[in-house]
Amino acid sequence: MNYIKISKDIRRSILNMIYNSKSGHIGGSFSCVDILISLFYGKNIKFNPKKPNLKNRDRLIVSKGHASAAFYSVLSSLGFFNKNELKKYCKNNTRLATHLNKEVPGVEFDTGSLGHGLGVGCGLAYSAKLDNKSYKTFVLISDGELYEGSTWEALIFANNFKLNNLVIIVDRNKQIVMDKTEDCMILDPIVDKFKSFGFKTVITDGHSIKKLNRVFNKIKKTKTKKPIVVIANTVKGKGVSFMEGNVKWHHSVPNNEEYDKAKIELNS
Repeated sequence: MNYIKISKDIRRSILNMIYNSKSGHIGGSFSCVDILISLFYGKNIKFNPKKPNLKNRDRLIVSKGHASAAFYSVLSSLGFFNKNELKKYCKNNTRLATHLNKEVPGVEFDTGSLGHGLGVGCGLAYSAKLDNKSYKTFVLISDGELYEGSTWEALIFANNFKLNNLVIIVDRNKQIVMDKTEDCMILDPIVDKFKSFGFKTVITDGHSIKKLNRVFNKIKKTKTKKPIVVIANTVKGKGVSFMEGNVKWHHSVPNNEEYDKAKIELNS
């Protein structure tokens, strides 16, 4: 499978959606693209685009709901809904809202207020254990959500109930809307913090689909009594050189010149 082509295709889709709608979060969408591609195209979660509510599907909560352009692009590329609908992104009378909307096939829960998704994911994982269901729950969170108290409450819950069917993925791009995380409130050492909360913790390159696949395959094959955290080191704005690591691109919309430059890079 040509992951590089898929990755560029998805990033082009995100760029077009945000440029055409004049709204959206391009930096955080670009940073999590390869994680989503690994989960879906790498077949690391169970899903069926024709049956999005399949009972034994794995659940994915994209808690960083502002990365809707990325998730919608991936879902449409897989056939959850028609790609033409992406043209309605953030327009009036659309279900493709700026933040994720559960009316869209493949979206499990409305997200956008940071810190809410992990609690929901923990509830799904706990419910599955109580009902002896085999599906796993994956939760993709931003590192900015580690500033939210509700995130740490959910981590305590997950450890207390030994939710070994829960996989948390941290999109560690080290930036929030205001600045770099370590220049706002220091989050490191993240690994030590997760371990102290009773989690099995793995670190990987969040832009290497090969390495991500290796991590997720190992998770599928390894039995553990602990909930799992995958810290995926990423770059905000990944894929377009002038956006990478630039705080401006948390929520900025490219002008005509910037759009053309970005398109050239993603077409190369």
